[in-house]
Amino acid sequence: MLNSSLGQWLDAQADHLDCGDCDAEPVLARLAAADALGLGVDKGLRGDAGGVVEALEGIAEVAGHSLTAAFVFWGQRAFIEYLLQSDNAALRERLLPDLLAGRLAGATGLSNAMKYLSGIEALGLEAESHAQGWRLKGRLPWVTNLRKSGFVVAAAIDLPGRGPFVAALPGELPGLERSEDLALLGLQSSNTAALDIRDASLGREWLLAEDARRYLPQVRPAFLGLQCGMSIGLARRALREVEAHLGGSRSVLRAERAALVDDLRQAGKRLEEGLVAGRFGTRPADLFGLRIRLAEIVAAAVQLELQASGGKAYLQAHGGGFARRWRESAFVPVVTPSLVQLRTELARQAGEDAA
Repeated sequence: MLNSSLGQWLDAQADHLDCGDCDAEPVLARLAAADALGLGVDKGLRGDAGGVVEALEGIAEVAGHSLTAAFVFWGQRAFIEYLLQSDNAALRERLLPDLLAGRLAGATGLSNAMKYLSGIEALGLEAESHAQGWRLKGRLPWVTNLRKSGFVVAAAIDLPGRGPFVAALPGELPGLERSEDLALLGLQSSNTAALDIRDASLGREWLLAEDARRYLPQVRPAFLGLQCGMSIGLARRALREVEAHLGGSRSVLRAERAALVDDLRQAGKRLEEGLVAGRFGTRPADLFGLRIRLAEIVAAAVQLELQASGGKAYLQAHGGGFARRWRESAFVPVVTPSLVQLRTELARQAGEDAA
């Protein structure tokens, strides 16, 4: 689906992007030049048509080369999806061209909101109404794709007495402060930082949805479904590496690899079918279960790559790609919603069903 030049560039930059010793700025421009950011966006809106499944597959392809780039891709494409599903056509028309061209970074600051939906934590931002919009305060402790040259971030904001709403916050908003990049174990060139908002005045033209309780369940399938593309792509790459080593004594791993390949294919198929049918909007537990299963497959695939590679994978001269994939696989269980959060929510739902 993606052009070969993008794949070659990602392969050459993957370790640098993970370790943070290169400029993160070109990632969006490279994705845009490969027409990746428009996947699943209607042609009338300057996209490449298709649906969210095309965007999912694009993220998976990128993740097979670099999870850092796929993480940035996910943040950008998720924000684009929020615009596509918003009733604010004027905001969509104003922001979408720059987002699709990679000139503006879109950040999905709704991780806190997704945990709020499940009753895990309160919203981190609060608003007071004024004549032209709202005055905001609060903090978002972990947001990706906050590109220093310009970004816009989606956030759910509590409005006491009225209920929460969802808005886009421009990076240049007075009162909004971006921290230094967080010191991550990997994925360091993903422009991941915290945001502090103090007495920031936001106009109503930045509104994405008046009713967060209606809008968040509506966009959650895309938020989480697109995120699953990172797991799919990383697992595929690890299993391709296993195949390259299945000679001699390591042929004993062939059956285990075949089983993982089939598990991955089946999980991906169920994910795509659920997204196309719109089933996850009313049955989010099905999507949560798939996210958990894909994380398990990633962990098993990278472990199998280690076994297939043998001691060579532990030598710095030969095992650089494996070491990066090992770190990347460690990120999959903790990215919001984490596996613990998903399992907690599934347990809560099971308890309610049994009551």
